[in-house]
This record gives sequence, C-alpha cells and structure tokens, in this order.
Amino acid sequence: MLHIKSSETSAILILLTGVALLVITFFVSYIHLHGEINVLPVPSLFASFGDSLSPLIEAAIRALYLGVMGWIASTITAKGTTLLLHSKLQDKHALCSLE
Repeated sequence: MLHIKSSETSAILILLTGVALLVITFFVSYIHLHGEINVLPVPSLFASFGDSLSPLIEAAIRALYLGVMGWIASTITAKGTTLLLHSKLQDKHALCSLE
C-alpha cells in the first residue's frame, strides 16, 4: 500500500498548480503571438504618433502580464519542487535513524 504524507500531498499539489499555470501562460502567449496586428496608415505625424502609441501600450501591458504570470508560475513550481524534495529527504533521514 502506498503511504503518502500530507506534506508530500501538499508539495505535489503546489507543484501541479505551478505547472498548470506555466502551461496556461504559454498557451495565452501562443494565442497572443498568432493574433492579428493592425497598423493603419495615417496622413499626419501627430495623428500617427497618437494612433501608434495605443497599440504599443497594449502590447507592453500584455508582455508585462505574461511576464508576471510566468514569474509567479515558475516560483510556485520551484516551491513545490523544493517542498517535495525536502519531504523525501526527511523520509530518508527517518529511515536512516531507525536502522
């Protein structure tokens, strides 16, 4: 029978949450990558500057969103991995102390 401690269960749950968030982040970035980019010709320089600034701001917001989302997901994944390894090491030390 497989015996899993609650610390291992929580570590696996955190790890899977981080991996799921990373998959979602890459899926969203893939969708944004294949999105349509609209650049409209504008006759004057000032109108061109105003019209071109809006898509740049939108692209910057999307890039920041994806960057923060990826950073959070990778941090959660690293914490889950650390907790899982720490739990395994505790089990190994407990077995060594029993012998």
